[in-house]
Amino acid sequence: MPAEPTQAKRFGKTRAAQSQALLEDYAELIADLLAAEGEARPTDIARRLGVSHATAIKTIGRLKREGLATSLPYRGVFLTPAGEALANKVRTRHRLVVAVLTAIGVPHEAAEQDAEGIEHHISPATLRAFAAFLKTRE
Repeated sequence: MPAEPTQAKRFGKTRAAQSQALLEDYAELIADLLAAEGEARPTDIARRLGVSHATAIKTIGRLKREGLATSLPYRGVFLTPAGEALANKVRTRHRLVVAVLTAIGVPHEAAEQDAEGIEHHISPATLRAFAAFLKTRE
């Protein structure tokens, strides 16, 4: 068993990643909806994430408080430049994780599902190693 400070640091990192993962998923989905449909309504966000409308509204409020999103009455949710940057970062990370998983033989749909969890908890060092691994396969 690791020393208490080491273990506490690991669990703390995981809790922080879980809290951030929620915002990241919302930002990525809002960006996708805006690109595909021109708007991201809370109802559509809730339906696509499989959460209640109230939960979506609560998390959208958090995005707004953190400066990642804005909204207009009867027009839906929009990302700020910081929100767009977050969505792009998450999308890039997701694609990299999927690419590594499929490169080692994971079926594509399983890789997509697994990447949804991995992408939020992976360290920058591991992402760099993933990118280096993929370069050796080119």
